Amino acid sequence: MGDPECQVLMMRLKTDLLEVFEHTLNNKLTDLRINWSNNKCITVVLCAKGYPNNYIKDSEIKNLPKIILNKDSQIFHAGTYEEKGKIYSSGGRVLNITSSSKVLSRARKNALSILEKIHWVDGFYRRDIGWRAIKSKKI
Repeated sequence: MGDPECQVLMMRLKTDLLEVFEHTLNNKLTDLRINWSNNKCITVVLCAKGYPNNYIKDSEIKNLPKIILNKDSQIFHAGTYEEKGKIYSSGGRVLNITSSSKVLSRARKNALSILEKIHWVDGFYRRDIGWRAIKSKKI
């Protein structure tokens, strides 16, 4: 699994992840009931321009500290670093914006709203993530 696939699962996991690890290490995973939220979840990846080929590095990403997040919306850093109190890109897939909601269309709207608040001239993201599932009403 890649980061975006794992992040949507972690947002839905209700059981303590450390407890899952402990049971796994002790060969007692079958003794643990793993609980999941029924919420729908989506991750939209913010990439550096040029990704997946020759992408831009060392570009400042602004406004991240001003974005208000909660348990249903998170920003996962995948290709960033901090220097002198500023955040810069270091990789191709730079930030993963993950949102959870009872309805997938709302989770998608929340993720896209967060993306609009990030000020990064050298970044791009796909605006079509999740639309097929929403359109088909399967989720």
